[in-house]
Amino acid sequence: MKNNKIPVLLFLSLLILFLVGFQSDDPRELTSKEKLGEKLFFDPILSKDHSISCASCHRPEFAFADTSAVSLGVSGTKGERNTPSVTNLSGRPNLFWDGRSASLEHQALQPIQNPIEMNLSIVEAVKRLNDNNIYSAAFQRIFKGPASDKNLSAALAAYQRTLETANSPYDHYINGDDHALSAAAIRGRMLFIGKANCNTCHSGEDFTADRFKSIGLYNGKDLNDPGRFAVTKDSTHLGDFKIPGLRNVALTAPYMHNGMFKTLKEVITYYNDPDAIVKNGKNRDLALSKPLGLNDQEILDIEAFLRTLTDDRFTKLN
Repeated sequence: MKNNKIPVLLFLSLLILFLVGFQSDDPRELTSKEKLGEKLFFDPILSKDHSISCASCHRPEFAFADTSAVSLGVSGTKGERNTPSVTNLSGRPNLFWDGRSASLEHQALQPIQNPIEMNLSIVEAVKRLNDNNIYSAAFQRIFKGPASDKNLSAALAAYQRTLETANSPYDHYINGDDHALSAAAIRGRMLFIGKANCNTCHSGEDFTADRFKSIGLYNGKDLNDPGRFAVTKDSTHLGDFKIPGLRNVALTAPYMHNGMFKTLKEVITYYNDPDAIVKNGKNRDLALSKPLGLNDQEILDIEAFLRTLTDDRFTKLN
């Protein structure tokens, strides 16, 4: 009788290696900004009480997103918005749901110093790194100087730029493999770019137009996150949020800035008839002014297509 435990143990070993990344205590293995950034990304040294890391909320097995509506920071403090994936962010002109950062370098330091996330001042973060033999040696080797806010952000940003994905069933299909998508997914793709008109906002190779839109999830009452308005103070931006990319979207539930939809089917159902789910949504985009008229099978077909955007690197972990 074959021993089935060996493949399982091998898989678990590979999974652990993937999740911890370059966690060696040998500074000689930290030979690049990317490798240093990866170690920092998984290290709780950047949180006030050493309890959480970037990867606590941006979990690799879920395409570097989270599975809760909002993540918990130090001391179990509840966050304010859903944790977005950090894959495919290279070249994005705006980051965070409200677009308050214009570069990965600026974005990288914000969760560290946010009082409801990692709650550590950048001054203290830099001091910890310079007091740590492993990190101080690594920063000297890579940046030719001690850790600073600038090279800390550079290392984290460099690692995030390695998280680009373009190896999904959808990619195989558009590159000539006619069997990469199911019949349902092929129908869903045609609906996505046709009847459902999803590609008006979710366009390009990462399926985002890099703009801000209100889809009606702000009503000033129970749904009261003003989104982009909090940054610009422009009343026309009330309820606007960054249009996220859709790559790996099947792994990043729950959805929307507040995590209000638990499944892709719920998201598509909302777009099919927003007013049936959220009444009196403010500043809702005119493209959603009337129902799409999708039937149940068409909703399932679009969901099937969205699932084909999951990169192979994540399929192996789920």
